[in-house]
Amino acid sequence: MSAELGLQKWHKVIEEGSAPDALAAIIREDAVFHSPVVHTPQEGRQIVVAYLAAAGQTLGNDSFEYVRELVDGDNAMLEFTTDMDGIHVNGIDLIRFDKDGMIADFKVMVRPLKAVNKVWEQMAAMLERQKG
Repeated sequence: MSAELGLQKWHKVIEEGSAPDALAAIIREDAVFHSPVVHTPQEGRQIVVAYLAAAGQTLGNDSFEYVRELVDGDNAMLEFTTDMDGIHVNGIDLIRFDKDGMIADFKVMVRPLKAVNKVWEQMAAMLERQKG
């Protein structure tokens, strides 16, 4: 199963801090990212890496934890929880991998609305800093 191989790579990159170079090594050139706060899909490795690196910096604090994982063929669903500025965030990473375990499609869903707003606020600031 490509998702099992891909998840091994994903968890290693996350545990090591979501460095952009490490993320780029596990993401296809034509990968697509679906943000919980941006309407249009973001296409291409460079933009997917930017979003995932920013997410690693904003969501990936000491309280971040994957609490459930489901795998089906090329697909994986990882439920996570974290706290951001006192707001409890509950979300899902829905990832599709190619046959080599590379990320082809990555969708993030977040709840509740307060959490979506907090993620948007902090992700926007982090992406702006990355540009500069």
